[in-house]
Amino acid sequence: MGLFKKIKDGVGQVGTGATGEGQLGVSGMPVDPAILGGPSTQPLSPDDPLLQPINGIGIPEYAHVAKEAQARGITDEGGVIALSGELGYDPAVFGPAMQEWISRMGQSMVVGQEFRRAMGY
Repeated sequence: MGLFKKIKDGVGQVGTGATGEGQLGVSGMPVDPAILGGPSTQPLSPDDPLLQPINGIGIPEYAHVAKEAQARGITDEGGVIALSGELGYDPAVFGPAMQEWISRMGQSMVVGQEFRRAMGY
């Protein structure tokens, strides 16, 4: 299937931000980027597995470390993992959890939206 046909077929089908009661969603996107291999804009319920903590590291904990890393100008993965230990998290747990959160954001824009919300944006 060609790129433009995928876009044409996807317009109006998903990604419109229409969410059911109690769901989290992304609004204002006429096409779900997932049809082109990008992260989905499909709404998620708060108990969706993509939003659940990874070995005790949830979005609020990941955002806490990320925000502190940003404030300190730490931009590399090793520095963020080291900082997590300083902030009371087990770096051996935090590192893999951070990688999984990044992966989940690549799967769903809602996860990224919730992370940005936890960062205060």
